Amino acid sequence: MSTLADTPDAPSSEDAARTVSAEVLRGDPTPEELAAVVSVVREAYLREAAEALAEPEPRPSAWQISARGLREPLNRDLGWR
Repeated sequence: MSTLADTPDAPSSEDAARTVSAEVLRGDPTPEELAAVVSVVREAYLREAAEALAEPEPRPSAWQISARGLREPLNRDLGWR
């Protein structure tokens, strides 16, 4: 089994916090093949992350801005007067 850390261009210790380890379970890929896979997965992840942003809060409509309470809500517990 080989890992990305086995490649000659393994990241330094300061980059270790930003990297993700991957383990090859079958076969013996070249460093170029590993780099290609990592590049494709990274690009797919970045696209998905960019599309996953929450929509901004909708602006209130003109009616919501200008509408105001004309009276207090009825207190139905008082009954008829």
